[in-house]
Amino acid sequence: MIRSDDSQSYEELNGDGSDKQPDFHQSIFDDPDVEEPNGRSVAPDEDLPESGPSLRFSKACLKSVFTVFLIFVYLLLTTVAVFLAYQTITDFLEKLNHPVMSVIYKEVDFFPPPGIALYLGKAQLLSCKHYNHNYIPPLVAPGTPEVGDCTKEQVSYVGPFTNQTQKQALVVQGPSDVRNKEVIFMQFSLTDADEDFSAITYMLFAKFGDLALSPDKPAFMMDCEKNYSMWTFSGGFRTWVKMSLVMTSGKKDDAVEFRQESGVVKYNDRRTNITDELFFVVFEWRDPFIQEIKLIVTANPWNSVAILCGVFMALFKAANFAKLSVSWMIRMRKRHLRNRARELDSVT
Repeated sequence: MIRSDDSQSYEELNGDGSDKQPDFHQSIFDDPDVEEPNGRSVAPDEDLPESGPSLRFSKACLKSVFTVFLIFVYLLLTTVAVFLAYQTITDFLEKLNHPVMSVIYKEVDFFPPPGIALYLGKAQLLSCKHYNHNYIPPLVAPGTPEVGDCTKEQVSYVGPFTNQTQKQALVVQGPSDVRNKEVIFMQFSLTDADEDFSAITYMLFAKFGDLALSPDKPAFMMDCEKNYSMWTFSGGFRTWVKMSLVMTSGKKDDAVEFRQESGVVKYNDRRTNITDELFFVVFEWRDPFIQEIKLIVTANPWNSVAILCGVFMALFKAANFAKLSVSWMIRMRKRHLRNRARELDSVT
């Protein structure tokens, strides 16, 4: 049997709805002076920190700084690309104007007989003979004309560098058989020399047959004098001329030139009555090799075009990225100003 005081105490613990305890969470918002669990009291007029807009602004500022940095990097890369394009074009033009020489030595048994143009002036050709194996017999009667076996041709033309002065050239067919060391020995004499130092000028050109077949020989000799060099040999000596042929290809017009090595030996004149001065000259080939020089342009236009295409693509990409970055920055700036104006309006 339950006692009355026990039932009263039970009712005190489990009373009806009018005596219920207030909710804790509701009391926080209802009571202005209630303390938070950490002990900090919240006043009713105190505003909570607005972390959302400032956080968004920090992210936008960070993105702007990063975009400016990327634009600077792309500007630097654009400068490097422009320099690379300029350097590529400069190197291509440099290689195009300065080709590389490739030297090839071609061995032959016979050379085309060159032309030996002699400008004698007052001198006289006494003899012209062919010999083999560098053997030249002693002179029997130096200073007297002898029968020779050389092919000669006299040409008169106007010199291209002498102000329309008439020139006389005695053209002799040069040696051909290089294996048998064919040489041409010529003897000259000069009487009543007007100068203290006497010499005979000569010129070598590629083929004697070109002169023989030319319809206009004076014009042919003028062209030869423009394109070939002049040399001299002196009186009272025996001059030994060793020729070598150099052929250059790769230009618009192929060029042929002679290189020579000359040795001089004094002639001991034992004549009793000396009334003239003697000249002796020997022409031969130095070796059986023709030096062929080919001019090779190492500049590859396709390689340069490929490099320039890559550079221009990089420039286009950099310009496009810079444009998009600037547009994004402007849009973010406008959005920030719009949000700020909206916040100011809400505060006012």
